[in-house]
Amino acid sequence: MAEVMLDHLGRGRFKAFSAGSHPSGKVNPFAIEAMEAAGLPTAGLRSKAWDEFAKAGSPHMDFILTVCDNAAGEACPAWPGHPATAHWGVADPAAIEGSDDARREAFRSAAAILKRRIELLVALPDAKLDPLSAQWQLRQIGTE
Repeated sequence: MAEVMLDHLGRGRFKAFSAGSHPSGKVNPFAIEAMEAAGLPTAGLRSKAWDEFAKAGSPHMDFILTVCDNAAGEACPAWPGHPATAHWGVADPAAIEGSDDARREAFRSAAAILKRRIELLVALPDAKLDPLSAQWQLRQIGTE
């Protein structure tokens, strides 16, 4: 969801990539539903492992943001170029068990948190995204 939101809200200023440590192989249908309900594009989305972005020849990354709380304690790959990193803790909506309505609500809630944080990120002037201050800025946004 963060990939779609940042690409959309960033209006070309950012290029987002989403990946996980243990991808399921398909994009969760409740995530698709939440993004479509928000009027965001979902065509071409796919489930990806973060290892895809940690090898030579991968797209250049300026920032690495982990968002699911279950990823906070995992050992991340060594990212080429040493990008700024931060954890924006959000409860993993895919881990919610229960009715479809409960699961939909978990995805809507996660989407609302991510949207607010991404809005704060895209509002930062370029001077706040230089390598020296980006780390601090990204970590502060993660507390919002």
